[in-house]
Amino acid sequence: MSKSIPQLKIVNRLHVFRAERRMTQEQLAKEVGVTRATIVAIEGGNYNPSLELAFRIARYFRADINAIFSIEEEMK
Repeated sequence: MSKSIPQLKIVNRLHVFRAERRMTQEQLAKEVGVTRATIVAIEGGNYNPSLELAFRIARYFRADINAIFSIEEEMK
């Protein structure tokens, strides 16, 4: 009998933090040193930021990194 190993998926609330501050994706991108396309990809769940970028984003919003990024387990 094989055991199912959960797949980990990073989810984020970046769009919520950005919307609360009425920021555009372009504005946030400039503040954290990436392109707008990177912010679009992160918010859309198509790109997981590096640990460094995740911390830069959390620091910018003065929030705990876990408030913005979290991990969900999916059984495959």
